[in-house]
Amino acid sequence: MKRILSIDGGGIRGIIPGMILVALEEKIQRATNNPNAHLTDYFDFFAGTSTGGILLSILLCPDDGEPTKQKYTAKQALDIYLDHGTEIFTASRWRRFLSRFGLLSELYDNTVLEKVLASYLGKRRLSELLRPCIITAYNIELRKNHLFRQQKAISHGESRDFYIRDVCRATSAAPTYFSVAEIFSLAKTRYPLVDGGMFAHNPALSAMLEVIKSYNTYQIDDIWILSLGTGLSKISYNYEDFKKKKAISIGPALVDIMSSSSAESTDYFLRQLFRSVKKSGNYIRIEPNNLSSIDPAMDAASVSNIQKIVSLGDKLVSENEELLDQIVTQLIEDQKKTNHNDSVWNFLKR
Repeated sequence: MKRILSIDGGGIRGIIPGMILVALEEKIQRATNNPNAHLTDYFDFFAGTSTGGILLSILLCPDDGEPTKQKYTAKQALDIYLDHGTEIFTASRWRRFLSRFGLLSELYDNTVLEKVLASYLGKRRLSELLRPCIITAYNIELRKNHLFRQQKAISHGESRDFYIRDVCRATSAAPTYFSVAEIFSLAKTRYPLVDGGMFAHNPALSAMLEVIKSYNTYQIDDIWILSLGTGLSKISYNYEDFKKKKAISIGPALVDIMSSSSAESTDYFLRQLFRSVKKSGNYIRIEPNNLSSIDPAMDAASVSNIQKIVSLGDKLVSENEELLDQIVTQLIEDQKKTNHNDSVWNFLKR
């Protein structure tokens, strides 16, 4: 059985899956009586889009002194939003004025985000992440999906390797919010990329296909997925309002519609696939089904809204307490049956 952890995009709503990660890690530590146990030790493969890509990159970042050890806890990964969310999503009045009249293509200064990512990830490379993973982006010039693959970074060297801070910048370059990320591989190949949510807001399906392809012999019923969402925005957009607004002003609405529809489609496809092999329990999706208590915009990072998102995340953890306990029990039992490290390295050698 190969276990996948997948985390959606959603901007500041990344707090929600972040709180699930913290709850799971704390439960594992209590169940194993090991305060140093990490959530990442219990999964074989990881996938993240946008804010989810940032979360998993921090989780999988190796320690400076011990490169085989995890540098950050799940709580420290969550803190990137609690400590820096408002800072990242703050635009000056001048930028807002220029953006309103279409004189800027993006609302936020990407240098703030880049500085925060650098403070967490430094010069760590994609190839150095502790577990196999994919992080999604989209190439606007080649017009194709781009998957940052940790395994490819290891096997192909600098031509496929990147600074992980640049990977995070690319996967979170949501149109109209941040500028296109022009990043370079370590071999100096140029990539103009935008947010992976353009095609895989929920990257769980991409992760499953990647695992099946890499293992060759593994089928759907040999895979177990925990997919963490940030909640689907159900904002209703008025037809007449859309007609009257300028293209630049409806950009955020279009991003919202595209990401929500992408996540809903992926969730539907995965449920049908696992149901078809009578393994419905092998796909678990956890996300809030109602965002009415918060401002659901991906950039709604005011101090008061962050507090509301934390309350919503805490409510989601409480409502799923029994499910989370069951997940932890399964993860611990599965690790006892198999040698996790051997399975990871066998994956890399294929």
